[in-house]
Amino acid sequence: MRNKFDKELDKLNDELTEMGELVSDKIVQSISAFKHRDKEKAKVILDSDNEVDEMEKTIEKRALKLLLQQQPVASDLRLISSALKMITDMERIGDQAADIAEITMSMPKFTKDETFDKLMKMASLSIEMVKESIKSFVTGDLSLVDNISEHDDKVDEYFNNIRDNIVEELRSSETNPEYATDVLMIAKYLERIGDHAENISEWVEFSITGEHKDN
Repeated sequence: MRNKFDKELDKLNDELTEMGELVSDKIVQSISAFKHRDKEKAKVILDSDNEVDEMEKTIEKRALKLLLQQQPVASDLRLISSALKMITDMERIGDQAADIAEITMSMPKFTKDETFDKLMKMASLSIEMVKESIKSFVTGDLSLVDNISEHDDKVDEYFNNIRDNIVEELRSSETNPEYATDVLMIAKYLERIGDHAENISEWVEFSITGEHKDN
């Protein structure tokens, strides 16, 4: 019975890894689509939005089955409960990647200015946070997320700077209001992605150590 349970637990790990890689790729592709004004790539992301949702349902079903199948030991319970938390954050990252792609589909023409450069740096850091939190889960190496809180603070700082820049540009009529709104929305989605990446890292830590920062 335990052998069967362990095999199902391994499948859960594999599916979590696959979902993590999928959402990482989606956010990379959505930012690339925005950066290069690639509407075809943005459309592909939107058309495949349900992939992440389906994976979330599959993992949730397996996790709940494991909880009911056998009385898990403490380490099993930590992993399963962490999985249920992580997939929620992963699914939201997938949603935000799709939101960015949707904005890209209808954005007006824009010039790559200082605000754009800051947005790209913010995107790179948010993507790094997602990738490192997923890699930490896959490898069990918590050192990969040692600086995740500091990175999240930096993402928040980027958001505040971008928001202030846009407000200033709108006051001086130096930017297209529609473009400014779109950039601000993308920045907000990136800020949320950073928050979700930090959440994932905290649940990875809990699954390994039994300790959670909120406790």
